[in-house]
Amino acid sequence: MKHKVLYPGTNSMLEIYLERGERVKAESGAMVAMSSTIDVDGKIEGGIMAGLGRMLAGEKFFFQTLVASRGSGTVYLAPSSPGDLVLLELDGSVEYNVQKDGFLAGADSIEINTKMQNLMQGFFSGEGFFILKVRGKGMLALSSFGAIHEISLLPGEEFIVDNQHLVAWPSTINYTIDKASKGWISSFTSGEGLVCKFTGPGKVYIQTRNSNAFGSWIRQFIPTK
Repeated sequence: MKHKVLYPGTNSMLEIYLERGERVKAESGAMVAMSSTIDVDGKIEGGIMAGLGRMLAGEKFFFQTLVASRGSGTVYLAPSSPGDLVLLELDGSVEYNVQKDGFLAGADSIEINTKMQNLMQGFFSGEGFFILKVRGKGMLALSSFGAIHEISLLPGEEFIVDNQHLVAWPSTINYTIDKASKGWISSFTSGEGLVCKFTGPGKVYIQTRNSNAFGSWIRQFIPTK
């Protein structure tokens, strides 16, 4: 399955070329345009319970399945929010945790499930009690709000990430919830509350923009009665 990112940055779009019979799964509503040889259908990946789990994780109930049924063709996919895309090639050895709205598309061979975090992680991480778990072999396309930056951690190296800026991280990397500042008063006055502390080795993908902060910024310009 040939694929590449077009217009990387704020207006990124994913181009996928499918040979006859090949298929790709995508977030519901992600299709922008496609060849007439391709069929698109809604699908509950993993059954009803898995669909409900994705809803609890902040994703949509259905996936799109795009199949080159009548010959080869091209499909264009894009996320709903302005931002970048990153393509990962999964080899089956590493499972990834993906934040809500982070999944855009993937090879039909990858599996997407949900997992409940523990009470501390679910309540304070900003990702909720359920997160997406992606594993298998093939292409995985992640989307973000803003640009995506990759942080490579050495064994034992620690790095702190604001939870509203997380995109994805491998299940092999450990993380804990901590305060950004030494005291609660300092955390409040600095504008930085609880954060995720990751310990390497592994790669953490972060986004340059915070959707909650952007929403708060927009609200100040909305007239009120």
